[in-house]
Amino acid sequence: MDSSSPEPDVRRDPHLGTRVHVVSERQGRPNLPPDGCPFCVGGREAPEPYTVRWFPNRWPAMAGDRCEVILYTPQHDASLASLGPQGARQVIDLWAERTTALGTRDDVEYVLVFENRGADVGATISHPHGQIYAYDHVPDRPQRLLEAGWRPDVDAGDRAVVETDGWVAFVPHASTFPVAVTIAPREPIADLPSLDAVGRDGLAHVLVDVLDRLDRLYGRPLPFMLWVVQRPTDGGAWPDAWLHVEVVSPWRSAGVPRFIAAAEVACEEYFNPVSPESLAAQLRGLTPRGRLR
Repeated sequence: MDSSSPEPDVRRDPHLGTRVHVVSERQGRPNLPPDGCPFCVGGREAPEPYTVRWFPNRWPAMAGDRCEVILYTPQHDASLASLGPQGARQVIDLWAERTTALGTRDDVEYVLVFENRGADVGATISHPHGQIYAYDHVPDRPQRLLEAGWRPDVDAGDRAVVETDGWVAFVPHASTFPVAVTIAPREPIADLPSLDAVGRDGLAHVLVDVLDRLDRLYGRPLPFMLWVVQRPTDGGAWPDAWLHVEVVSPWRSAGVPRFIAAAEVACEEYFNPVSPESLAAQLRGLTPRGRLR
């Protein structure tokens, strides 16, 4: 790694309890590498041929090699959707492998797998990739979902998008984002490592299907944030843990982002201009392409 791991500077708002990681050293990281894509074969982070690959983030947001980068493919112009179910399955296998490896560490209590895709959500390198953050605590939002006994909306009705191979995809009842889809197994599975071969194939298929529909929603690649909610690795039982994937986008129409307004930030009450039922109907109408059937 080029830069030493940062000393932790974690603060809490004294009134709201909000946890903030101050990572000022990340201000110096390059937005665009000057010597070509570092994720293409032969690049700085991928000197040898690969199919999927992981490595420690050179500019980590947390200390102790707890931030990693996941490369989905050596193809620079690909996407997770364009890899098809077979390619996505290889990514899922690596997600599960790294969840296990990081989750067994004594200093890790929660493994977050995520992707920021597109400049509109802050991605500075277009080569298809995601990240993993391994937290030394269970973050507030996943913990609240777990404590609330989150379950998939298996009877989402007019908010349903697709159901296949034991997996369901639906638009949440009350998302704060104009575009949002949740993907989950119909039966409880706690985390990525717990998925068997059939479960991983099913997730790969529905994930590619949903991401492909999202890219066709507005006729151009959709910027999105994707993350996996799974069981903490703190040694607790967490009997209600239910693996699921959330995908959200700030676009309310083609190329038009929805900005979070002052009233929403101030009160943490949100105003969504896109009806969940309308979004689901649009996505249902985008039938799977032939390669996904």
